[in-house]
Amino acid sequence: MRVDHLSIPDVVLITPRRFSDARGFFSEAYNRRDLANAGIEVEFVQDNESLSRRRGTLRGIHFQKPPFAQDKLVRCVAGSILDVAVDLRRSSPTFGRYVSAVLSAEHGAQLFVPVGFGHAFLTLEDNCRVLYKTSEHYAPDHEAGVRWDDPEIGIDWGLEASHVILSDKDRDLPVLRELVELF
Repeated sequence: MRVDHLSIPDVVLITPRRFSDARGFFSEAYNRRDLANAGIEVEFVQDNESLSRRRGTLRGIHFQKPPFAQDKLVRCVAGSILDVAVDLRRSSPTFGRYVSAVLSAEHGAQLFVPVGFGHAFLTLEDNCRVLYKTSEHYAPDHEAGVRWDDPEIGIDWGLEASHVILSDKDRDLPVLRELVELF
């Protein structure tokens, strides 16, 4: 397993080893001991899966409010996505900044998104499947988010806004400055 800290070091790109032969490959997608050895000691309690049929589908920027805030371990098992984490910790020197990584089924890298970050992804191909582990169960009364196109955050999605496919719920999220301090 290779561990790379991104420009916001709390967000970690994890690349499990793959063993390939003529049949395909084998990989340990999750190994609690290896993550703990890399400094990520999280107990995951739920696995989620999403299918996005069309390229340009954007999901996020989502998070859960305390006391149900979630760490996430995200991977793409079909297609590819631009995965994004936004620092929502007001006391952090990187508050309001984001990091991103392309995750694909082909390469198998995963993104660890800790509590205190919003999470979003944009599909780069049709028929993308994303799996992610969370450290807290889904709590609908504590879900929240930030607008995907907030100019204060300034995420470069690499796609014209008119080509982005959003849910009504995601389209109506508040901007960063409207959030109360949560983390």
